[in-house]
Amino acid sequence: MDALELMPVRVRITSILKKAIYTGEYHSGDELSLSDVAAQLGVSRTPVREAFQALEAEGLITLRMNRGAIVNNIDRKFISDIFDMRVLLESEAAARAAANGMATAELLERLFELRDHLDTLNRADYEALNQDLHMAIWTAADNHKLKSYLLELWNGPSTGRGGDEAAAHYRESTFEHIAILQAVRDGKAEEARSAMARHIARSRENILKRYPASL
Repeated sequence: MDALELMPVRVRITSILKKAIYTGEYHSGDELSLSDVAAQLGVSRTPVREAFQALEAEGLITLRMNRGAIVNNIDRKFISDIFDMRVLLESEAAARAAANGMATAELLERLFELRDHLDTLNRADYEALNQDLHMAIWTAADNHKLKSYLLELWNGPSTGRGGDEAAAHYRESTFEHIAILQAVRDGKAEEARSAMARHIARSRENILKRYPASL
């Protein structure tokens, strides 16, 4: 049995901040403090600094010398373009994982357990499994550049700030994840590609419907 690879801390922090920008928790012009973010997330300043650098490289924030960072003005097309790239790259990764005979038994078992307890779905359990599943697919695709690009694009669960809508997204995503992994398990590369493309496209719509239309 292959061991699951953990998502790097800096990537997880980057995804948390990215999602906060995408969902409007952080607005254009807001100042982000390195120390405050580190304290809020319970981590050291180092991975937060690395996350800030990644966000600046992507155009989401502007770093200020010794003064944290400022959130840039991000329009809907910027977000849509990011998710278009995820659709292209992650659907290819799913197809390659299927062709490469990715081991899926452990992840499917966890997904079935989650599916059978959707009424008491724990957000932390969902997010951990979500990360594990996507990372496993990227790794099984067996292309280090493809995996590197997908790590840069990762934004975590594409939901708002919680509530019934987030729970509905977790439920729907659980069934989509099962469909993706079953296609991968059965070596059906094109089915895996299509299932992943639909999954990421729905995530894009989830984010965009919350983003201000005026931007």
